[in-house]
Formats: sequence, structure tokens, C-alpha cells
Amino acid sequence: MNKKDWSTYIFDPAISFAERCREVYQFQKGRNRFYSKFSEVLGYAKSTEIEPDKIPLLPIRAFKQGKILTEGSFPEIAFKSSGTGSMEQSIHYVHDTLIYKQAINRAFYTRFPKDKYALLCHLPGYNENPDSSLIWMMKHLISEDKSGLSTFRDEYAMNPEKWEYQVKKSGKITLLFGAAFGLIDLIEGGSYLFKEPVEIIETGGMKTYRREITKKELRNTIAEYFQVPLESIHSEYGMCELLSQMYALGSEWFTAPEWVQVTIRDPENPGRICSAGEEGKIGVIDLANIYSCPFILTEDRGVADESGRFKVLGRWNHDNPRGCNFLIDRD
Repeated sequence: MNKKDWSTYIFDPAISFAERCREVYQFQKGRNRFYSKFSEVLGYAKSTEIEPDKIPLLPIRAFKQGKILTEGSFPEIAFKSSGTGSMEQSIHYVHDTLIYKQAINRAFYTRFPKDKYALLCHLPGYNENPDSSLIWMMKHLISEDKSGLSTFRDEYAMNPEKWEYQVKKSGKITLLFGAAFGLIDLIEGGSYLFKEPVEIIETGGMKTYRREITKKELRNTIAEYFQVPLESIHSEYGMCELLSQMYALGSEWFTAPEWVQVTIRDPENPGRICSAGEEGKIGVIDLANIYSCPFILTEDRGVADESGRFKVLGRWNHDNPRGCNFLIDRD
């Protein structure tokens, strides 16, 4: 398949996820030397009609160890994870930003319709990383709002009353998209309170804070300060190494878009999927990663329920923390 075919194929709900997954797996084995060698080491050299649950997941640290890119692909952009000092950064080489835009739009606007919300972004820390995939995503979503209302908080802060008036006049609702500890900073600093209805998306921790906070505590703190019900507080789960995002609407339980599969894996035997309620590492198959690697074993700790929803419980290994949605930051 050529570039145009993949950008249509991987998002086509008329084709079963299992079928799309098998096609992408064969493409990866034939064109991704890094992943192909990894599969062969695990004994998958001749596997063809493999089911998604049996596809080996590449440890996410591989994005720190090599250039994960299929043969014949050339990166339009390279995203880098956040890092401080000598911390080694992950690099995600993206061959086709059109696929990234499609993944963003399909996942985000399905849950937060474009005609309903004006996006207000508050992402301190991420702004300091010029290669942040999250900042790229926010800039894209802002550009998609033809009303011109969506913006970063720096612009909004110059005249919040005027901005809120314009949002109200447009018939939209403010959707505050903030880094978790950035939101805590706003609260501790006695930030301007919205006079009009607001919903909030939090997207995890920052690396400069040496404290712990649970998801429940975070949600309760945000709800109390901004005077909104818990049902109006949402969460996003994403990372530099993935081109798709998962959302939890009004709760701690995330769901994945239909071109993504999330499972919880036994950390001692990643080939085994954990039972509902059993904690393990979060494994992701993200077909939007067609030109890098769609089959990823993260270092995030999670748990799933009977319906396939999942919670993010923190980092499995806190020695080298990074990512867009772990809430326990350590030295």
C-alpha cells in the first residue's frame, strides 16, 4: 500500500480492527528492520495470520535507542519527549503529519464537537519543549477553530472578561485543556475564575514538581476550585511515541478510538493480557503509528475493566519519569 492508501485504510471502520491490524503487522515486519528483528527474536519470524492479542509489543524505550522508521519513509517532523538535564529523550519520527492530524481530529472532535467548544490551552513546561507533540497538537486544534476563539492561555489572560464574552456570544463553551500540575498552579495562585460555563481536560504531570497526587484528589481539587461538577472534568492520555490519544469523559476510565487497542500486560510476561482488575503495564496498538511502530508496551501502570476501559495508575518504573499522563512525579 502507498502513503495515501494507508491514511485511508487504518481509519476505515468498515474493515475489522483485526484485519487492519494484520495488514499493518505484515507491513511492519517487511519494512521496519527494528521491529522485524525484535519479532524474530521472540520467535515470530514466520507468523502471518496473527491476531492482535498475539502481536508482540515493542518496549517503548526503543524510541530512545534507535530511529524507529519504516524503510522508504522520511520524517516530516520529529517529536521529542520532555527531558531535563542528562535525561535521555525519546524521539518519534513522523513520516506523514496528515495521519497525525486525522488521528487528532477523529479522536478529539468525536468527544468534543468543534461547534460546541472554544479551546483554551494552558501547558506550562510543555511550551519549553519546541519538539513537543502535545504543543503541535494544540496548535493544530487551534488552527481548526475557524471562529478564531481557541487560543493559549497567555493570550486569554490579557483580557479574560472580553474572551469569555466572545465565547458566550458565539454560543460555545470554554474547554480548558491543561497540564495537571499547571492547573494546580492556577488554583494555588488564585487564578481568575470563569464566570461562564467551563469544562476541563487535564493531561498529566510535569517533571519539575516533587510531590504526589492521585487522580481522584486532582479531580476533586479542580472541581472544587472551578466550581464545576466532576462530570465536567475529563482527561487525556497520550505520549510522544503515539500519534493517537485516549480520553476519559467525566471519570477516570479511558476509552480508545476504534483504530487503537489498549490492553494491560503482565510485566513479567508481556505476551499475557491481564484479567480485568489486575494491574500491569499498559500495552497499546495504535495503527496511526503505521510508519514508526504501532505495537507499543509502555512503562505506565494501568488496570482494565470487563468492558475494556482502562485507568492510568502512574508509572511502573519511576526511575526515568516522562509522558503525558502519569500523576506521580518523583526524583
